[in-house]
Amino acid sequence: MALTVSALADQAGLSADTIRYYERVGLLPEPARSAAGYRLYDQDAVARLRLIRGAQRAGLRLREIGELLQVADQGLCPCGHTETLLRERLAEVRAELDRLRSLEAELTRLLAPEPGPVCPEPQPVAAAAAWWCAPECADPCPPSEGR
Repeated sequence: MALTVSALADQAGLSADTIRYYERVGLLPEPARSAAGYRLYDQDAVARLRLIRGAQRAGLRLREIGELLQVADQGLCPCGHTETLLRERLAEVRAELDRLRSLEAELTRLLAPEPGPVCPEPQPVAAAAAWWCAPECADPCPPSEGR
């Protein structure tokens, strides 16, 4: 049974615009057309869209999903390539978590000391800089440290 783009969207849990976008970027093959020019998809398109959504939930980017689909479209199992992509993505996520933990520590450090009274005149910039620069920084604080 042929599915219109809206029927396919309903079955896949996506918008019709998303389906058209996936077609434009090559994730979804160009479908047959009705005499009136409507896109007509088969049930394989539903399975393909579910695979795309599942891969996105796992954190893969559309470019990477496209690589997996190309392998599958050649009749090959993309399992080895999938594992490689997932391991790379896991390493990226862990690196981002490390970066976020460092940011959390820096924000905690900045908020820990109670700032003194409102910036004293005549040196409000120096007082503000003392709040942002790490105690071990020289004055002025190098851009890569304590900011």
